[in-house]
Order: sequence, then C-alpha cells, then structure tokens
Amino acid sequence: MKNEQLKLRMMIVTALFAAIIGVLAQMTIPLPLVPITGQTLAIGLAATILGSRYGTLSVILYLIIGSAGVPVFAEFSGGVSKLIGPTGGYLVGFLPTAFIIGWFMEKRGFNFKNAVIANSIGMLVTLTFGTAWLKIAADLSWSAAFAGGFTPFILVGLIKASLASWIGVIVRNRLISARLLFSDEKDQIKSA
Repeated sequence: MKNEQLKLRMMIVTALFAAIIGVLAQMTIPLPLVPITGQTLAIGLAATILGSRYGTLSVILYLIIGSAGVPVFAEFSGGVSKLIGPTGGYLVGFLPTAFIIGWFMEKRGFNFKNAVIANSIGMLVTLTFGTAWLKIAADLSWSAAFAGGFTPFILVGLIKASLASWIGVIVRNRLISARLLFSDEKDQIKSA
C-alpha cells in the first residue's frame, strides 16, 4: 500500500472516530452541574484503538467541529461558548487524555491490563481539567468544584475506562488482523 493511501486511510479513520465521539456524546445522563456522557468512553476508545497521534487528532477534529457550532457536544450543543462555559475544562481535557492513553499503551503494549491503567489515568486527567475549569467558570470553591465536578464521576469513569479498554483492545486487534489498521508505523512502512 502506498504512503498516500495509508495517509488517506488514517485521515478517514480519524474523522470516523471524531464522528463516534460526537455520537456517543449524545448518550447523556443529566446532572445539576455536569452531565454524565458517553464522550469519555469515546475518547478512551479512540486513544486505545488509534494510539496517541491519531487518537488525539480525532479529538482535535471533534473539538473543531463542535467549536464551529455543529451540535456534537453533549445534549446536541456546540459553539465556542461550550469551551469557555462550566464544562469546557472537560472538553479541553480530552486532548491530554487521548494523548496520555495512547502514549501509555504505545510504551507498555496494547493489552487489556495496560488499557485499563491508561484509561483510568485518562479519566483522572479529564476530571482534573474539568474540575479546575468548573471552579473558575462557575466561581466555586475548590471543595464545591470537587464535590460537583470530580467525586460523582469517579465510579462511572472507572466503568467507562474498563469498557473502553475491553472494547478498544478487541476492536484494535481485529482491525489489525483485517489489515485495516497497523500495529505501529514500522508496519505501515513495510506495507508501503
């Protein structure tokens, strides 16, 4: 496969995962300050399946599409106002989350154990960014921001981290077996 074809394939896969994030973001359980959404599950899936580079690019594309006003954020919302509003820290936190999950797995290996560790760390990164921004944007005390933006999401976050790990490793391995995804850039170069 030529290098141009590989680039096109990865651009398509990156865009597909940006769309998957947008779709799963609509799975929402509303709460007073911050809703529970499928976004973090989708971020974990993207990073677990695609790795740091393309997982992060899918998040960047998702954030650009949402910032442009396309209603891909939770509860069919969009626009720059979501990035600077009370939940904006979670959205921005998806960037380091995707990178860290992918990077950890690239260094340690794409297996379930490493995926659970990476996705759990990623969940904590997202919650930390979100809670810090919630404190600032909503003018809350640290204890109120922590109580409203961190604590209620730990258990659900760990469940989503486990699901993203389990599903992500299975899907990644199947995509590699079908030669629709390569295990690393060396494999891409060999097939070029």
